Amino acid sequence: MRFLADVGIGARVVGWLKDNGHDATHLSEEGLQRLPNGEIFDKGIAERRVILTFDLDFGEIAALSGGGKASVVVFRLHNTRSDHVIARLSVVLEESMSALETGAVVVVEESRHRIRYLPIIR
Repeated sequence: MRFLADVGIGARVVGWLKDNGHDATHLSEEGLQRLPNGEIFDKGIAERRVILTFDLDFGEIAALSGGGKASVVVFRLHNTRSDHVIARLSVVLEESMSALETGAVVVVEESRHRIRYLPIIR
């Protein structure tokens, strides 16, 4: 699976993804740490990457995106240390891989995660 990590995601998380066979990159690796959220989402669509972020705006951007689909994993964690993010992400990937492949917003909390398939219809 292909991932794009937003600036709040630690480099260790990206390294863990790579070590586990995923194609992962961090915005800072490309000098794009100041890229606006809309452009990050567009990059995710163009490169067919799942966006990893702590920024709650991405759930709304994905919901309102219309035809463009980029899956998003939004972390809503009190403990934002990389080892904890990796632990939660490993569970999410094990249980939600097919949802992320087809298009979804996955909200990751301390003890659970929720999946909203795209497009989100109101």
